[in-house]
Amino acid sequence: MPPTENPPQMETISERIERRINELWDRLRERGAPDFLDRDDRTLRSFSLGEVAEILGVSGSYLRQLSIDGLGPTPGLGTAGRRSYTLRQINELRAYLASARPKEALKFCPRRREGEKLQIISVASGSASTTTSYYLAQGLALQGYRVLAIDLDPKGSLSKMFGCYFPDIGCPDHPTTMYGALRYDDDRVSMSSVIRPTHFDGLDLVPGTFELEIFERESTKRFDNEDLRHPDASIRMVDALKEVEQGYDVVVIHCGRGGFLTAGAYEAATGVLVTVRPQWPEITSMGLSLYRFSHLVSLIEKAGRSVNYDFTKYLVTRHDPRDVSQQEAVALLRDWLGDDLLTATVWESDAIRQAWMKNRSLYELSAGEVGRSAYEQAMETLNSTNAEVMDLIAEVWGRPPMYVSRASRTAGKASS
Repeated sequence: MPPTENPPQMETISERIERRINELWDRLRERGAPDFLDRDDRTLRSFSLGEVAEILGVSGSYLRQLSIDGLGPTPGLGTAGRRSYTLRQINELRAYLASARPKEALKFCPRRREGEKLQIISVASGSASTTTSYYLAQGLALQGYRVLAIDLDPKGSLSKMFGCYFPDIGCPDHPTTMYGALRYDDDRVSMSSVIRPTHFDGLDLVPGTFELEIFERESTKRFDNEDLRHPDASIRMVDALKEVEQGYDVVVIHCGRGGFLTAGAYEAATGVLVTVRPQWPEITSMGLSLYRFSHLVSLIEKAGRSVNYDFTKYLVTRHDPRDVSQQEAVALLRDWLGDDLLTATVWESDAIRQAWMKNRSLYELSAGEVGRSAYEQAMETLNSTNAEVMDLIAEVWGRPPMYVSRASRTAGKASS
């Protein structure tokens, strides 16, 4: 029997690894798993009339009448004449309502006005910081903000949650991350060229890949060769964001594990969000992370640049309110941090976990896909957290707070 072409025993190590990868993709596809190598066709579901009414803060009957009168975008019609809207149509509704009810224009269209500065929120590395960045960026987009999410993790943890996978792990000659907009040589590209749209209308992404490690290595080399003077990595981050600031209201930066990119995120930030799980080892770990935070900020200050934040807030994540030790941990955090700790906590949730297993967020799923009770409870904690952040943004812009009170009313309806 003639030998088979390129038998396995004659494979090189790289060929064997590649064969195993291809076999894995084939088996995953056979089981109906999503194709992780090509997610450009990812779409966002439509939202029911009731969901849209809740998002916009109006009654369902009002939206129904608008549809009957032919005002605003034309909703899709499902079984039994149920109306639904895409996120793009929701934003069209916002524009229509802001025009039709000018006294409530800010409620319907919260985008920043002239004189209101871009809000840049850096989410420090910590417990559930990727999930926090993910839900914050999507939650802001659902409320009508123009959002840019930036992944500074070389492993691309946030990018993967958005469905962005890069088989080539990025390439220095064709940069796809912040590396391209920050690099030190003549091949530096514009900030806009590394921004990708997502399946959320009004939400864009700068992905993260291993090429970010190239920038860290280059920055380290410059730092060592400049007699410990702070390199211009942070200034480059600030300048890159200035290139696109007119197109966004909020930037959400998912920080890596420290280093020059994270220092740049802290210098560019107008606000910082620190996550912590209410368990004693996690609180200790957060304390150590705060030392790194302080060190990076001190490097910026030693370079002669001031760091002033509109807010530095702490968020309790993965919280089990029935756990006595966690109750004690949260009490300690509230006594220690006071008003710097957000009132809302994100609960440990099977619904959030199931959504993650489906490679989706809860905003992308309906209640029936993860269980209505768990879904509503998880959404209440997520929306309450996002509401506090949005009210912080409103305060910076000199606007009255309104999101926390709206979230409270919605929670009351859900529990009644």
